[in-house]
Amino acid sequence: MADFISKMEGSLQELDETVYWLELLVESGLVREPLLKPLLEEANELISIFVSSIKTARAKLQKQ
Repeated sequence: MADFISKMEGSLQELDETVYWLELLVESGLVREPLLKPLLEEANELISIFVSSIKTARAKLQKQ
């Protein structure tokens, strides 16, 4: 379970960095927002899922 949490946290960090770079592309004017909006929405949805999964896994780990 600890390995799962660790891998999920690493993936969460990668997702967060991806959102950062996508937002940077929009803010710099290199890419129009409508082109990246679906990717940003999906990345943010994945972040929510990963955070929830990590919280659930941590709670289960503490109960063991």
